[in-house]
Amino acid sequence: MALLRHTTGEIKERSALTVNPAKTCQPVGAMYAALGVHGCFPHSHGSQGCCAYHRSALTRHYKEPVVAGTSSFTEGSSVFGGQSNLISAIDNIFTLYDPETIAIHTTCLSETIGDDLRQISQKAIDDGKVPAGKHIVYANTPSYIGTHVTGYANMVKGIVKGFTKKSGTPNGKVNIIPGFCEPSDMAEFRRIAGQMGVEILMAPDTNGVLNGPLDGHYQMYPKGGATVEEITSMGDSVGTLGLGRWATTDAVNYLDSEFKVPGKVLGLPIGLKATDRFVNELRLMSGTDVPESINFERGQVVDIISDYSQYFYGKKVTMAGDPDQLLALVEFVITLGMIPAYTVTGTSGKYFDERMKELLKDVPYDCKFKSGGEADMYLLHQWIKNDPVDLLIGNTYLKYIARDEDTPLVRHGFPILDRVGHQYFPTVGYAGAMRLMEKFLGAIMDREDRDAPETKFELQM
Repeated sequence: MALLRHTTGEIKERSALTVNPAKTCQPVGAMYAALGVHGCFPHSHGSQGCCAYHRSALTRHYKEPVVAGTSSFTEGSSVFGGQSNLISAIDNIFTLYDPETIAIHTTCLSETIGDDLRQISQKAIDDGKVPAGKHIVYANTPSYIGTHVTGYANMVKGIVKGFTKKSGTPNGKVNIIPGFCEPSDMAEFRRIAGQMGVEILMAPDTNGVLNGPLDGHYQMYPKGGATVEEITSMGDSVGTLGLGRWATTDAVNYLDSEFKVPGKVLGLPIGLKATDRFVNELRLMSGTDVPESINFERGQVVDIISDYSQYFYGKKVTMAGDPDQLLALVEFVITLGMIPAYTVTGTSGKYFDERMKELLKDVPYDCKFKSGGEADMYLLHQWIKNDPVDLLIGNTYLKYIARDEDTPLVRHGFPILDRVGHQYFPTVGYAGAMRLMEKFLGAIMDREDRDAPETKFELQM
């Protein structure tokens, strides 16, 4: 905290230094995706320390115990390779913990050595280490490139690639591949599809895994998660909707090229316009109509925007997080009449810059944004030092800037370590849009109440 007080407004170009990055490493996202498969045991092919960090990051965010294995590299493994460790781990995991699937992801160490997961997995099968009816899927997730979003995308493709088949008999269902979002958001996708009468196959699906009930009985493999049978059947679906360009494009393209299942990649349906696009594409792909219950929820969102636009209008917002979430949030706050003054994401990609320019072209303010390794919290803080904002939106790490600059913070994204509710209440869809507006308005009005003189301290807005 004290270090933030040394942040200056003098911004200098940096090409090889990241300070307080707006991201974390690939295996965290890979482990999260693996937990969205029913009966799946994530396995980190690297050192114990790496696995401990990945598990800790997810456990602290979801307030649920995250179980995973590790190849426990020693000095010998680090020099000669980890094949022996991984085969022993596969044997031990199936023997002791009896999962349906082991989802293996690599780390910096195993990637630097050059371990071949495909070859090692096949050897484990040939050596009889994988029991009949059990499965192994895998993904390469080196931490020295990409982010947790990249790791999530790689594991999602690995899951689809490892299970999906085409029987030749269409199932009439729509595949939904959710981006990096909360279990509650995945539940909301399923609820919306259910209201529209659309049968879906969704993978991964962490609802019921990382937001389940406390009933007095520990379950290593909760009831939630996409089943192997469901993922296998994705090759027979009428189409695929990917929700998040960074997190789902590879899997959508694989289903299209390998099984001729046509796919469409949308942004995460956060906010009014993004949800409209999701509902419309789901309607077109399934051949159904939008029911009155969905229209009613949309009308509620429009009503709130109409009623409270006077409090949102012109408020300057700073955001940090994942690109799929940020692009949707930027569009949403613009819809509310707010100004997305500063935006950073640690995940790089040309599309982010292009889409941001498109979204900001009519905003009457010199909005700044940046993606990639140098797009960090330090740069964000420098921008705020030069021109303060009215609201921060992002993960828990923004709380230090919020306190240092005395600016309200709405927590959104990953990780959220000091609050609860994010895994239980969605921020996607029309219901999520209403929740976000309530949170935005609450933060803004709480600050106005705190600073209001007695003559303006009113009972109602």
